[in-house]
Amino acid sequence: MADLQAVNPDLARLWAVHQAAEWPASVGPHEGALMTLDTVVGGCVTYFFEEHDLDPPRVVILEDCLSDLETVLPELAEESLGYFERLKQLGTLVLKLGRPR
Repeated sequence: MADLQAVNPDLARLWAVHQAAEWPASVGPHEGALMTLDTVVGGCVTYFFEEHDLDPPRVVILEDCLSDLETVLPELAEESLGYFERLKQLGTLVLKLGRPR
């Protein structure tokens, strides 16, 4: 895997914070979907760090994940909101940096 700081220092810092974070205690009825979103977005971030871009299928998957997060965020309890807002920020940044030009 490439040096994460060299790829994008802001993304590397945000990813390190997210990886170190505990899963929120109060997620509510969307926990299964949010676990899936967390896993898929994390996979796209990992892929970006390895490849320095996203392939077209991952762009579509990440766009779908961000749309799903946007829908669910307003329904989350305050104590879990930060975790998933950070996940959305990660996905948005990776999409911006990794989208084929």
